[in-house]
Amino acid sequence: MISVRGNWNYPTTIWAGPGRLEEVGAACTRAGIKKPLIVTDAGLATHAMTARTSALLGDAPVFSAVAGNPTAAHVTQGLAAYRAGGHDGVVALGGGAALDTGKVVAFMSGQIRPLWDFEDIGDWWTRADPAGIAPVVAIPTTAGTGSEVGRAGVILNEETHQKKIIFHPLMMPKVVILDPELTVGLPRHVTAATGLDAFVHCFEAYCAPGFHPLAEGIALEGMRLVAQYLPRACADGTDIEARAHMLAAASMGAAAFQKGLGGVHAIAHPVGSWFNTHHGLANAVLLPYVMCHNRYAIEAHCARIARVIGLTDLSFDGLLAWVLALRRQLGIPHSLAEVGVDDRNATVIGQEAAVDPSAGGNPIPIDAAGYEALFRAAIAGRLPAAA
Repeated sequence: MISVRGNWNYPTTIWAGPGRLEEVGAACTRAGIKKPLIVTDAGLATHAMTARTSALLGDAPVFSAVAGNPTAAHVTQGLAAYRAGGHDGVVALGGGAALDTGKVVAFMSGQIRPLWDFEDIGDWWTRADPAGIAPVVAIPTTAGTGSEVGRAGVILNEETHQKKIIFHPLMMPKVVILDPELTVGLPRHVTAATGLDAFVHCFEAYCAPGFHPLAEGIALEGMRLVAQYLPRACADGTDIEARAHMLAAASMGAAAFQKGLGGVHAIAHPVGSWFNTHHGLANAVLLPYVMCHNRYAIEAHCARIARVIGLTDLSFDGLLAWVLALRRQLGIPHSLAEVGVDDRNATVIGQEAAVDPSAGGNPIPIDAAGYEALFRAAIAGRLPAAA
């Protein structure tokens, strides 16, 4: 097995390799955290890795009231725990929900304006007091969102049923620990959904319009890693090499999508808000529908992706066939209906998708009616014609 251990400094300080959770104390010291609050999700509240993290940090307290689609209420509760404990930083441990919540709690810990004043709109991030942003050490336990290397957190506004992106450059964690041993117990279906989430991040970033060769190079390699190692991680959850490469691919996806995302995420966000779907699973289901819509704008991109991941058919149809086959192999449903999504809010979801921040990165502009049609196609399991 090749070495899967290393220290990287892009896009932040990253310590990668098996067993590196043991260095969480050193990570906190490097980040300037003396009294950390561990933020995790309810599923990990009593897990051995959470207890181990707490013990390594001198029995640091744990806040675990976080669900799969984190809300403003979760942030408010986390802030209360943070302030009550007199903490000076956050150790965010878990999947995307825990990481996003932990980052936003640290960000809001010293702010006086309300949360939604920092939505990722224009220069709203400049409203924040930089001195009031606490440091974060991020430790992902899934290989999908890449939130550990992101400068934002996605939080659900329950009053409007809309997911909002809270952004500030200083929300980037100071230290990231990518320990593949923490993902070994991840169930196969979660491994598949989160892994395809990483692929979608890379795919949409690569196909987004604009000039960003750095992001495109990272996205291509991220897709190659997913193509090579996700089937292995799903076939054998104890395959440390595969798990390590998938963690890297997830971080690469988040680094790449600073170039942009696209229609998959634009639809997945409101679908998650209204139906509480797993974000990675929604992305995995939606990908081929948006691919087909964007066909004429992304055919050249798809040829390069197909070449990088080792396909013999370098056409759009060849890559689409591979995506569909991989989803079947990994047990990903073909339609949104199969994951409990119906068309009750189709018009609203189309409208929300059209104004989602991710929509701006789609290679072909899509209006609300177009997004509604794509959403309905994904419910029915009917791949649409190209735009």
